[in-house]
Amino acid sequence: MVGRNTEIKELSQLYRQDGNQLVILYGRSNIGKSELVREFLQGKKYMYYAARQAAPELQRRMLGEEIEQKYQVKVQEYTYTNFFNRIRSGDGSKLVLVIDDFEYIAKKDPEFAQGIGRLRDKKLYPGPVLILLCSSSISWVEREMADALGSCAKKIARQIKVEELGFVNLVHMLGDYSVQECVQVYGILGGVWGYLKRWDTSLSLKENICRHILSPDGFLHREAQQYIKEELRELAVYNTILNAIAAGHHKLNDLFLYTGFSRAKISVYLRNLMAFEVVEKVASFETGGWDNAQKGLYTIRNTYLHFWYKFVYPHLSDLRLLPPEAFFDRYVAPKLEEHLNGCFRKVCMEYLQLMSVVRQLPIEIHKIGTWVGKQGSIDIIAQDSVREKIVGLCNWSEEFLTEAMFEQLLASMEQAKIKARKYYLFSARKFDEAVIRRAEGDERMVLIDMTRL
Repeated sequence: MVGRNTEIKELSQLYRQDGNQLVILYGRSNIGKSELVREFLQGKKYMYYAARQAAPELQRRMLGEEIEQKYQVKVQEYTYTNFFNRIRSGDGSKLVLVIDDFEYIAKKDPEFAQGIGRLRDKKLYPGPVLILLCSSSISWVEREMADALGSCAKKIARQIKVEELGFVNLVHMLGDYSVQECVQVYGILGGVWGYLKRWDTSLSLKENICRHILSPDGFLHREAQQYIKEELRELAVYNTILNAIAAGHHKLNDLFLYTGFSRAKISVYLRNLMAFEVVEKVASFETGGWDNAQKGLYTIRNTYLHFWYKFVYPHLSDLRLLPPEAFFDRYVAPKLEEHLNGCFRKVCMEYLQLMSVVRQLPIEIHKIGTWVGKQGSIDIIAQDSVREKIVGLCNWSEEFLTEAMFEQLLASMEQAKIKARKYYLFSARKFDEAVIRRAEGDERMVLIDMTRL
């Protein structure tokens, strides 16, 4: 799998360790966990079970029947203690026990956690075993799992979170696309492996959006609503808040005025959306100009949901009446490039972090972020361990990165009360002649276009 070497290496190291290990592997749906597990299991002895949303009695019956079929045994009583007594590698090698979507069991049946704990402590199957519990529920794993597992939670050796792919890995997956086209896809789908693998690089961006998102039979047409429904109730409330944020209402008071919900209610629902990694609270890079920074801003973190609620959700009536191509031309095309500015900033951040790793920057980055001011913003601020800084200015949608943009960066730095060793100016298109001449006379200025990315 592209971009999953770190997770495979970590799991392999745990597998090679002596004794038994209990590991949690989790990440959002469509992130590629099942494919990652499938690759990790190659050449190993394993027992795999995909838990269902079912009553505890049915869950045990289904697992018991799968164990009986795999090992050609008869389980006298369907309990997790008996199940984990009958699994085996058969040759003395370490067994891998995988329970996928294990939250469906752990939420309803406390006997499961007891059985897992006893298996981990070698009180059941005596041979070495790596217990791999997988989940697509990020909020449940991070907020509720410990309570559900009880004392067994203390026996967890590692929690591995499968994150979205970075831009470099996306470029590898979309090998037929240019860097510019890859940035566009990144700004629509994010780094979600399950979305990217179905994107057709033989088609244009418009053709893919029309086929996969705007067409009623497209694989992403209902994804936004289904994703929210996975763990959150009261869809009408969440839709209202997400629509408001996508429309540019980023402060709590703005959301209160736009939605009519009480501030207390909005705060509760925002916390749930943040736990589900749909929304995030923007935190400006801490500088001496803290009084000049904007605070309490909320934005949609999930890339695809941001696209859906900005371009599609407000126009669902026309989505049902217009051909996809006409809908794209009317509602998506006019503002898509402006929307991609935020994605381009993220790509430029990743570039600087990669350059830091290979020691191609004047500092070693320990912290990186943005600064959102009341009178201007700084796209990128990066800092090392002794607070030496570099800054970045990112231009995606304008034809030229101009000297006026650079002057605004310097003004924002004054507001933020910071100085920088280097200015990295990123432009997806061109630099105007004044910026080029100025950079020739100022070694602190580094101009980076799409060819270098």
